Amino acid sequence: MDNTLIEYVGNVGFPAVLAIYLLTRFEKKIDELIELIKEKNKHTD
Repeated sequence: MDNTLIEYVGNVGFPAVLAIYLLTRFEKKIDELIELIKEKNKHTD
């Protein structure tokens, strides 16, 4: 049973951790892009 748990964490855990890391890292950039788009929309109106 221990081997199965280790394999599960190895196969599923790493991609999950990687996805969470990338999402939190890109979240700041996405927020900045949203603010820039809002600013641009204000200037075009």
